[in-house]
Amino acid sequence: MPRSPAPAPPARTTSAPLLTVAGSQLVAAPRTAPRAARRPPSTNPYLRLLATPGARAFTAGNLIARLPMGMLGVSAIIMIAGSRDSYALAGAVTATGLAATALVAPFTARLVDRYGQARIAVPATVLAVLGSLALVLCVRYEAPAWTLFAAYAATATTPNTGGMSRARWAHLHRGDPAALHTANSFEQSADELCFMLGPVLAATLCGALFPEAGTLVGAFLLLTGVLIFAAQRATEPPPTPRTRTAVSPLRAPGMPALLAVFLATGAVFGALEVVSIAHAGGAILALQAAGSGAAGLVYGSLRPARNVHGRLLLCLAAMTALMSLPLLAATSTASLPVLALCLLLAGAATAPTMVTGMTLVQRATLPGQLNEGMTLSVTALLGGVAAGAATGGWLVEHAGTAAGYAAPMGAAALALAVAAAGTYGWRRGANRA
Repeated sequence: MPRSPAPAPPARTTSAPLLTVAGSQLVAAPRTAPRAARRPPSTNPYLRLLATPGARAFTAGNLIARLPMGMLGVSAIIMIAGSRDSYALAGAVTATGLAATALVAPFTARLVDRYGQARIAVPATVLAVLGSLALVLCVRYEAPAWTLFAAYAATATTPNTGGMSRARWAHLHRGDPAALHTANSFEQSADELCFMLGPVLAATLCGALFPEAGTLVGAFLLLTGVLIFAAQRATEPPPTPRTRTAVSPLRAPGMPALLAVFLATGAVFGALEVVSIAHAGGAILALQAAGSGAAGLVYGSLRPARNVHGRLLLCLAAMTALMSLPLLAATSTASLPVLALCLLLAGAATAPTMVTGMTLVQRATLPGQLNEGMTLSVTALLGGVAAGAATGGWLVEHAGTAAGYAAPMGAAALALAVAAAGTYGWRRGANRA
């Protein structure tokens, strides 16, 4: 009679021991908690960027501090023009503040690089806020006109919060071009958002409450945002003491040509703003900023370019072509919705251009001079805005609002020509980096 097969032994199950020996005593064994399932990393580059430890905290503070960029100038114009009944005086005061910022901002950025963001940005912001408060008091109590110039010039110590945020991203993601590309795109879109919402918020506060409300709220937001930003010390780049052999970023290979490109690009913005306001009112101008902000976010989700200076040439060529659309729409007496669509499309090329230009600035500048290098580019941009606004205003007055749209298109073509001429210098700067 054949034997039935022996039953298979029961499968052994591994279980954690209940007791263990520690020294000469029998004690309860520690129980290990089950491992939590790890979530796969997000495929969204912006979510991955904000998942960087400490990134959300300093980004929140920086956005609060950056919103007044688009508020304080508009608030000052509304406040001064309403009190003194002179837009000429209001414009001269804000122009003086812009000129003072162009002189003071690079020096402030150099101190930030040398001594650290928190040590310099907070006292510099306090001085700027005191200047804004002094301006409010001078307007409120009808002080002499020269005091308005002095008070507003004191706001030139406002630190370049956008540059400091970009410097933090460069410090946190050094050696990762893809993350830096996404970070620069995110920061440019944030700039566009602040420039789009700031004037609207300022005009609403000044109209709904009292003329000084926009300046007061802007100063409060600036100080609050900088304090929150500076408190995030874990993500702050280390200071770089200046040595005797240190060379100014102005002398970096390719940097003069880059600053010239930013100057011409700023002229595009300044001329487009003045001409659009004269032609169709300020509300339509927000579409250009909206198109730029949306394009910046899309651009940041793409792979970074291997040939960055070549990408800049393509962006500038696209901006030149798209800036012809508002001119064609205005001169052909197209309807207002058509002009609005043209401005939306024209704005789509500005953010990618700025992102690519800032990437080249970062590559041309030494790591310990990033704040100074980026502030120089912003200063050039502001100078271009002033020049473009003056040129656009002159064209509007002498040739009409429709012909005025030739100014931003001409400035974009000039930026393209300068970029093409400076290609060799950028390649030297990229090799140096």
